[in-house]
Amino acid sequence: MPPLEIPAEALSDDALRGVIDNFIQREGTDYGAAEISYDSKVNQVHRQIAQGLVKIVFDPNIESVSLMTTIEWKKFRAKD
Repeated sequence: MPPLEIPAEALSDDALRGVIDNFIQREGTDYGAAEISYDSKVNQVHRQIAQGLVKIVFDPNIESVSLMTTIEWKKFRAKD
């Protein structure tokens, strides 16, 4: 089965926060010379999702949720 885009509105606030937290923790904390607080990182990702720059993607084959940029998602979908 192909991965599916999940609209942010389909998730509860807690579930969306969990997806964002998981993404930030997996991606690490190297943001260059300036340190960014965890809450700022969460807000940045949340804003990117709200603006449509980042997609929430569920892969039913491995039962995993991840975030991808809209550009990555379009390239991925073009392969299908």
